[in-house]
Amino acid sequence: MGRIVASWVVSPVLGGALAAMFLYFIKRSITYHADMAAAARRVVPALLGVMAWVFSTFLLVEGLGRLPFVSGGVAVLCGFAVAVLTFVAVRARMSDRGRFIPNTKQGVNRLFQLPLIFAAAVMSFAHGSNDVANAVGPLAAIVHAVTQGSTTAQGATVAGWVMLIGALGIGIGLVLFGPRVVRTIGSELTELDNMRAFSVALASALTVILASVSGLPVSSTHVVVGSVLGVGFLREYLKSSHDRMVEEIKAHHPQGDQAAIDDFMRRFERASLDDKGTLLKDLKRHSKNGEDPARFAKWERKALRRAYQHELVRRSQLRRILAAWVITVPASALMAAGLFHAMGGMLAR
Repeated sequence: MGRIVASWVVSPVLGGALAAMFLYFIKRSITYHADMAAAARRVVPALLGVMAWVFSTFLLVEGLGRLPFVSGGVAVLCGFAVAVLTFVAVRARMSDRGRFIPNTKQGVNRLFQLPLIFAAAVMSFAHGSNDVANAVGPLAAIVHAVTQGSTTAQGATVAGWVMLIGALGIGIGLVLFGPRVVRTIGSELTELDNMRAFSVALASALTVILASVSGLPVSSTHVVVGSVLGVGFLREYLKSSHDRMVEEIKAHHPQGDQAAIDDFMRRFERASLDDKGTLLKDLKRHSKNGEDPARFAKWERKALRRAYQHELVRRSQLRRILAAWVITVPASALMAAGLFHAMGGMLAR
């Protein structure tokens, strides 16, 4: 019981941390480079290869693990072979399409269309491997108790028709009530583009797959919400710290310095991550020699340095993840206990 309760806390936090980590890796390896399109053509096939490796290994271990020739080592090697084939195929596709992709963030986002579809498919599989089991568990226990005359369901075989009912119920629920939840998670929590959505889907899928391998029931919705919040908080932190730094620098200079400051900040914004470090070193050298036209103070140069370093360190605040479950889980437990008590009283009469 303790492991299950802990998993409901850990799973959204882990999803948020993984999503922020994936998004930062994409920023660091692609969008912070001067030639973003070329960097994307190198990195995206590797990301898809790793994802194919994890997914195929999980599928072999969980789906075919009972076969005598499918061991853990064989599954890892077969997954690696699938990863290599995926990497080669995607790199060839990226090489053809990438030549016509503009070297902008919008252009790079177009290269993430295929990875996003792949990640969404993996997430759907992970959702089915865990959430259907969560929904079917009580029904399977009831069926076992009725058919076997025993309330101990440990080791019981779940009937196929029970799993089918669970799958159909989740499908119908998605059609009837899913669009509102999809809209809330996809657009109302934070703004998502292809790169951010890919980070969310990949982090959520990995978290739910890990929970499924461990046999822990988790809510994929809570995991996805945690992943979206992880991406949103990371973006919010980086943007707010950068904007605050720029405003403080401008506020401490006379009006005549604004043109020089604006010129430096434009160059700083457009520069790649490595070039930003070079600009900061040049700024320090020019300031020491009295050659800085913007006349940045020492504390302002340090503020720029801190903003530059913040782009290298992942920062995520995950406090709001608790709100995704802190009300629903106790409320459902209290309702179940109340109904059980009421039914027990009715049957005792």
